[in-house]
Amino acid sequence: MTDDGHHVVIDGRKWRATDPLIPDERRSELQRVLMAWRRDVRRTRGTDEESTSRAGVQAAKVALGERGTPWWEQSEDERRARWETDVPEPGSAQN
Repeated sequence: MTDDGHHVVIDGRKWRATDPLIPDERRSELQRVLMAWRRDVRRTRGTDEESTSRAGVQAAKVALGERGTPWWEQSEDERRARWETDVPEPGSAQN
């Protein structure tokens, strides 16, 4: 973790950290959805469905605060709205 808590460093590469204000239960749910979308990207690689799978990864990462507007630049209300946004799972009726 960087001194400011905004990033994690893995193998010398800096990645944006997950928003620390996300309640544990919601963070776990979003991480589970993210991993499902990542598996779906592997499954759909090279097909017309791959872009949908990648969009699912993007939505989950934004909800976690790892992409999009940095969480440390958002108000608490904006942060809460971001992580409370519905992120459908692969194969759900909302896709």
